[in-house]
Amino acid sequence: MTLYAIKQKISVWYFIREIKSQILFIGIFAVAIGLLDMLPWFQKISLPLNIPALLGTAVSLLLAFRTSQSYERWWEARTVWGAIVNDSRTFVRLIIQFMPAGDEKTVKDFAERQIIWTYALGESLRKLPFSQKVQQYMEQHQIKAINIPNALLDAHSKQLRDIAVSKGLTDFQQMQLNDIITRLCDSMGKCERLKNTVFPRSYSVLVHILIYVFAVILPFGLDDSQLAVEMLVTFLIPIVFIAIEKTSIIMQDPFENRPVDTPVTSLAQTIEINIRQMIGEQNVPLKKKIHLTMKCN
Repeated sequence: MTLYAIKQKISVWYFIREIKSQILFIGIFAVAIGLLDMLPWFQKISLPLNIPALLGTAVSLLLAFRTSQSYERWWEARTVWGAIVNDSRTFVRLIIQFMPAGDEKTVKDFAERQIIWTYALGESLRKLPFSQKVQQYMEQHQIKAINIPNALLDAHSKQLRDIAVSKGLTDFQQMQLNDIITRLCDSMGKCERLKNTVFPRSYSVLVHILIYVFAVILPFGLDDSQLAVEMLVTFLIPIVFIAIEKTSIIMQDPFENRPVDTPVTSLAQTIEINIRQMIGEQNVPLKKKIHLTMKCN
């Protein structure tokens, strides 16, 4: 297991490690083609350059579509979590405003539950074991459910129903709070959709096959007089295609616990700091440096 810190820049070596097997394969192929091209009978094999150029254009178009779709998934995940940050602040702000003066316990109950909800949602999306903070809250409040984030929103709704009577909330106030809980539920559903909707495997296989077909026929369309240039081109162009494809594969799953993921834990920490400051706590935790634990292939 290797630890990666979330930084503004992703290490070049991390990306190289992701495609190291493809780099090795294409490198060996380029050298082999260059050596075989020294044989007279092999030099007779030639294709018009238009053929690999046409296939390369097709691969480029497919990769452009794949990258665009992957970026849209990544950006949607980031947008949804931006809405979660805003709705979490707004929810607690309205709770503070609507509760009677001095009722700090009710405010703290909602605030603490909302903080735990953000951590639990991020950890469940990444399919990680719940952190100690979330586990302690679940044990303390005896929360047992398959979908813990959804159970926490249910607890929000139940407590809101109880205080609507006991605290004398108006219908308008209750409607505003319910509307925010609904938006939080919508955001959770969008994240689950992004997590569980897999990019069509057939499309990935098609693009991958076409890249290797292009790599195979490319040398036969190049000039044999410049052997070093032929080997270099045979290596570089397919590797560029493979790198673009790998980039799209990494971006298409924004909750896979990778350095390029949506920083859900960092955003949850931001929400916690904001909420604790809003309810007047003095010992507000500092934002910690987040590390991701993941496997390297």
